[in-house]
Parts: sequence; C-alpha cells; structure tokens
Amino acid sequence: MKSNKPNVLLLSAGRRVELIKAFKHELHLRGLPSLMFATDLKPEMSAACQLADQAFALPRVTATGYMDELLALCLRHKVGVVVPTIDTELLNLAEQRDRFAAEGIDLVVSDESLVRVCRDKRLTAQLFNSVGIDVPKILDRQQLTFPCFAKPYDGSRSVGAAKLSHAADLSDGMRDDPRMMFMEFIDQSFEEYTVDAYFDRIGALKCLVPRHRLEVRDGEINKGVTRKHHVYEYLIDKLEKIKGARGCLTVQLFAHPHEKRYAALEINPRFGGGYPLSYSAGANYPGWLIDEYLLQKEIGFFDGWTSDLMMLRYDAHVLVENAH
Repeated sequence: MKSNKPNVLLLSAGRRVELIKAFKHELHLRGLPSLMFATDLKPEMSAACQLADQAFALPRVTATGYMDELLALCLRHKVGVVVPTIDTELLNLAEQRDRFAAEGIDLVVSDESLVRVCRDKRLTAQLFNSVGIDVPKILDRQQLTFPCFAKPYDGSRSVGAAKLSHAADLSDGMRDDPRMMFMEFIDQSFEEYTVDAYFDRIGALKCLVPRHRLEVRDGEINKGVTRKHHVYEYLIDKLEKIKGARGCLTVQLFAHPHEKRYAALEINPRFGGGYPLSYSAGANYPGWLIDEYLLQKEIGFFDGWTSDLMMLRYDAHVLVENAH
C-alpha cells in the first residue's frame, strides 16, 4: 500500500454525493487508514464536500497556478489518488500526470492524446470509426438536410445542442459558428444509452455496463436501467481496442432495439453522473481504483454485474449546521 500517501481526492465534487459515499464505503471495507477528500470552487456550497472527510477550496482549473495549488494540496495531505469528475479539468490533468507521478501521486485520467480526441466530437467520430463503431453521419453545413441535429464539437451535458426540424430553425449565428457541428438526426425509434467502461492502469478493458436512459434531466440520467444485451455485445470487443484509456469512461450512443443499428456520439473519459446505478449493479469502479492505485493489486475482467436493475432518482438534501 501507499503508506506515505494513503488518501483519495475527488475533484470538483459538486453534487457527487453518491460517488463520495461509494469511495468512503470501499475504503472502510478494506480497513484502510485512508481519508476521502474533496475539492470544489466553494466547498461550503457543495453537498458532496459535506460528506467528505475534509474538503478544500480550489480555483477553477483554468486559473493560473491551479496545478501548483493542487500538487501542494496533495503533498500536504498525503493524497495518493486523484479522481476527476468534469470535462474541463481532464486535459490539464492528463498533461500533468507524469509530474504528479514523480511525487507518488496517481492522477486517474486517460492519456493526453485520448483526452484531446474526446474533447472534439469530430475526432471522436473518427476514433469510433477506427474501432468499428457506427456514428451519425456528419453533414456539410453548406448542404444540410432536415431534420438534423446540431451541437458544439467541444460541448458537454447537451449544452447548446438542438434539433433542427426545418431550414427556418437554422440561424445565421448557428451556421456560422465554427464550434457547431451538424449531424443526421437520430429519431425516437432509437434508445439512448450511457455505457460505463472501466480500464485498468495499463489500459485494458475490465468491465462494461450499458445503462438505458429512460429519462434525462439537465443532461444527466434521472431514470435508467442496466442492460446486458445487444448493446453490450456490440461494444465489448470494440471498446477494448481504444488506446490510452484509464479509469472510468462513459460512452454515449443510440441503439435501435430491434434492427440492431447503432450511432455513437461521444466519450467522456471520467465518471458519469449516472454511474451510481452501475455501482449498485456490482460494477465496483471505486473499489477497483483503490485496489489498483493504493493497494497495487491487479484486477480481473468482470461481467457479473446485475442486468435489468432500474434506478429512479429523486431529490434529496444535505443539512449544514452553523452555516455562514
């Protein structure tokens, strides 16, 4: 075990209460003398930070000196494993992974080359094609057919995405925006999936859990169910060909339930907001991260998770006494 750096840090914890709880539970099960830390821009306003053993304020990842502050925090509090949660921090972390590793700190993030591909949905489409995964057809903005779908190539959580049913729905600003990409519209006969994939520290695929998104709120799954069926069979051999992956990755795709047609949209190389469903189904990614990065254990391939497990989310709260 990393006896000199036994603690785990979750970045940009925000509302990731269930993820914090999962890490704390897995640390406790293993009887480790480890603490679960969290950071946020305003930790006093973060529900997840209230459940961490200790929380710290850090500036935005784009701020000058952010990485220096993060490294100093990790050294000061004996952090051995750092887990990111938002897209905007991934590239900076990937660029700094060797620097932190030299100090005995593992940033659990995919290789810089893969993160750059994942940040650009045009490059992601090329990656999917290279491993045999179908994608929606990307359209020439000067020769659009309707209906079609528009979204920023570097967007996140469906921000800026829109269905364009008719030519009148296309504004000049949207057409002239260099960040906007246009693709064929996937109709409602398709089902939407988020797939939680776990890659070990050398990039081998160890687990894959498709989650059927029954209802989405603010870009995040609100109702969903695990499925071990044709989506799993379609992806399992293809995703293992992706190079440079590490830790939890989420893949977004549409799948036709009867015709076995697929259209993959994006890869987010981080924990997805709906991951707690996969964890409840037995896909123990927090535990495996602890085993790999703190306990230096190897993990095997796992497909024993529970299929057809449904999650129905609801609003909850965290109370903070003596708030100022």
